[in-house]
Amino acid sequence: MSLVDLSPLLRLALLGLVLALAPLAWLWVRHRGADASKRLRALTLLTLFLTFDLILVGAYTRLSDSGLGCPDWPGCYGAASPLGARDHIAAAQSALPSGPVTHRKAWVEMLHRYFGMGLGVLMIVMTALAWLEHGCSVAARDPAAKAGRMSAGPSPWWATATLLAVCVQGAFGALTVTMRLYPAIVTLHLLLGLGLLALLAAQAEAFAPKPLGLSRRMRAALGLLALLAVLQIALGGWVSTNYAVLACRDFPQCQGSWWPPMDFEHAFTIRRELGQTAHGGFLPFAALTAIHMVHRLGALLLLTALGLVAWQLHKQAATRRFALGLLAIAFAQLASGVSNVVLGWPLAAALAHTAGAALLVWLLATLLTRAWLGRRVDRAATLPREAGDAARATPHAAEVMR
Repeated sequence: MSLVDLSPLLRLALLGLVLALAPLAWLWVRHRGADASKRLRALTLLTLFLTFDLILVGAYTRLSDSGLGCPDWPGCYGAASPLGARDHIAAAQSALPSGPVTHRKAWVEMLHRYFGMGLGVLMIVMTALAWLEHGCSVAARDPAAKAGRMSAGPSPWWATATLLAVCVQGAFGALTVTMRLYPAIVTLHLLLGLGLLALLAAQAEAFAPKPLGLSRRMRAALGLLALLAVLQIALGGWVSTNYAVLACRDFPQCQGSWWPPMDFEHAFTIRRELGQTAHGGFLPFAALTAIHMVHRLGALLLLTALGLVAWQLHKQAATRRFALGLLAIAFAQLASGVSNVVLGWPLAAALAHTAGAALLVWLLATLLTRAWLGRRVDRAATLPREAGDAARATPHAAEVMR
């Protein structure tokens, strides 16, 4: 069996088109009297929500061990659906009843792929509409569009970059299957999905700008918080990918100790197969413990940073809701993370933990976009004042020169 069989690709692409037609038709009917910019904003928001849903579908696929339910790509044993591959699936399941291939897992995996292809079609339509709207704005000599201001909506290059990111994400999805759940690939697949969510959240904000006037220090704190969040999510993906959640079954200690035996050398070796060291041996349990404990320490650092930033944001009325949102996400992540440990990694808690990470990325992307818009507004307001000061100072400067 070939790991990459492109024969069902056209049928899968047509299926993705059919799946995308339903939300597109709904948007067209709901916004039939609106201008192109409002329709594009509605499509961006819909794509944002569906991307969040797809991240959860992908998490369910991974957590239910369905990632290799169809061991080839893009179809399932060369077919466009598990129905056409039922004989192959039955044979694989009979040969290895506890293996990764079952009828249920095959459907979970293929539904994830169908959903992803439908979302890809929406991204193509969104990019085409963005360039069409940009062309119409320039043709109409819209000053905001010509100046590239965010009030005219985001540049079409943002939609283009998002579409390219979707293509890269699809390639990593294929590598996830063909490289047999290679840990580094699976973790990057998760991070790219969350990156898409952030890109779409920023674009959605640009259609209806709500600038936030934050100090330079506060903007720097938000940037640092976002960096810590990305690193912690990467660690969380590494924990899940390596099945290191149950390396510690107690909390707050691990294996009855505050600092259990750990193997950091093998824990964070990037180029290795699942469950193996870089040299092909079995991954030591101490390495799984190290992965788990580093994620715990990262959580402590991130929760502290979240609390401090939320405390500062709560001082301003304009950012108070964001502060409450950050605190709510921090509490939910702590609760779901501890539940994963003490309850034996239940599926509901694991999905909730992924959802919390995605919501945190969404919220931080929104906050950073509004802070950036606020900085642009401040700079635009400063320039006329500086020009006026320079004009008033010119006679005095000339007198000095004389």
